[in-house]
Amino acid sequence: MPRIIVGTTGSVAAVRVPDLCLTLIAAGHHVEVVATEPSLHFYSPAELPPGTPLHRDDDEWPVALYARGDEVLHIELRRRADVLVLAPLDANTLGKLALGLCDNLLTCLFRAWDPARPVVLAPAMNTLMWDKPVTARHLGRIWSDVTGREPPADWSLATAEAHFAREAPTVVLVPPQSKRLACGDVGDGAMADVAVVAEAVRAWAERSSPAA
Repeated sequence: MPRIIVGTTGSVAAVRVPDLCLTLIAAGHHVEVVATEPSLHFYSPAELPPGTPLHRDDDEWPVALYARGDEVLHIELRRRADVLVLAPLDANTLGKLALGLCDNLLTCLFRAWDPARPVVLAPAMNTLMWDKPVTARHLGRIWSDVTGREPPADWSLATAEAHFAREAPTVVLVPPQSKRLACGDVGDGAMADVAVVAEAVRAWAERSSPAA
C-alpha cells in the first residue's frame, strides 16, 4: 500500500486530522504527518494514532550547527513517501504553493516533491475566502506548473476538479463542501469528509497498482 504523508495546515478543519490518519492506517497505509505550526492549534500530536510520526518545522534543522552529510528532512520525507495529502489545505498555504514559496517544512516538501508522484489537495477555508478570484488563480497556477500550459478559458472553481483529473492526474483536487462552518458562516469551504479524502487516495492506489 502507498506510503502517505499527511500535510496539515492552519484551518479549523485540522481537528479532523487524527480521524483522517486513523482511516488511512485502517486501510493499510503507512502514514506520517508534517504539520505547520498553525495547524497544531487545532489538534494535539497526542491525538494521532499511536506510532504515527509527526514532523514539524523545528525538526527540519536541529539546534546544532549543520554539518555536511546531515539529513535534509524534507528531502528524506520525499524519498520515502508515495503520496502527499494536504488536508486541510488553508488559503495561506495554497497561495504559497502556487507561488513556489517554501518557508516551512511542508512547503519545502511540496517544492521538492517528485512530480511523477501524486498530491491530493483538500482545501478548507471560509466561504468568502474560497470564492475570491485569487483562489481559482492559485489552483490554476498549480495546474499550469504540472501541465506546462496556461489554464483553459473555462477555468474556474467549478471546473478545476475536472481539469486536474483530465489533464493533470497526479494532482487530485478534492473540493470543499458546503455546510455551516466553524465561524458560523454557511457555504462552500468546509474540508471534504474524511471518507472522501481517503477515497481519493484509494482510487489513485487502485489505478496505479500493477494489477490495475
